[in-house]
Amino acid sequence: MLPKAYLQTGHPKAAQCDLCNWHGVTVYHSHRRVVASHLVFEGSLAGGYTLAYTLLNISERDAPSKRSYWKLWLAGIFVVLALSFLRWGGYLLVARNRLPERVDAAVVLQGSMAGERARIATAMTMLQRGSAERVAFSVPKESYWGEEIAPIARNYIVKNYGADLASRVEFCETSGVSSTEQEAEALSACIQEHRWKTIALVTSNYHSRRAGLIWRKTLPKRDSSIQLSVDSVADPDYQPRGWWRQRAYATTWLMESAKLVWALL
Repeated sequence: MLPKAYLQTGHPKAAQCDLCNWHGVTVYHSHRRVVASHLVFEGSLAGGYTLAYTLLNISERDAPSKRSYWKLWLAGIFVVLALSFLRWGGYLLVARNRLPERVDAAVVLQGSMAGERARIATAMTMLQRGSAERVAFSVPKESYWGEEIAPIARNYIVKNYGADLASRVEFCETSGVSSTEQEAEALSACIQEHRWKTIALVTSNYHSRRAGLIWRKTLPKRDSSIQLSVDSVADPDYQPRGWWRQRAYATTWLMESAKLVWALL
């Protein structure tokens, strides 16, 4: 229905409407949307004349909506978070511990072939420069072919690093382990047996944060006085920077992230 405020006679600001400018009726419709309606009113005039008015449904023009930028803000925040995640997300798996100047032993955990070589090289470097008194390698008791691993491993150390350094290397058998938790429990007994009090855990960068978390829960059960630090070794199988650009790195990140979340629960 036509609001009374919009049916005026002789209104100074009124604009004439061709559809309803009958008998001096004017409609104030400044920049409003005018829509014709049905015959809704009849009126009688003096002299017996009947005048029919076709009233107009005059509705306000859609008010200009205030620009809301909340969607743009959300999109911007999402883009920033996504870029930050791609840039620094790879480092979520890497422990950032400062190693002490000297430890009783550098303990090398088991890993892939390429990763194990990098770990061995790092631990032997620590032994050479005197930042570790001893090096302990986690090794299974025997290979798939029934051969004892420790003698083979010692020959490898002697061949590549010399007999002098090899004499300061220990081999801790961790047979039947299938997880970092089980390996930590098995190596804790070896560490306690040798009475080492300061330990540098040598493992791959992508495994370092989870390994440190698990070991800090496991070691105190054996000896709460043991001090633990983690050495994150650059691994050929994983690169924190640009981890999402290569399928192998991304796969490693996804698998290790799931394990890390599980360890935190």
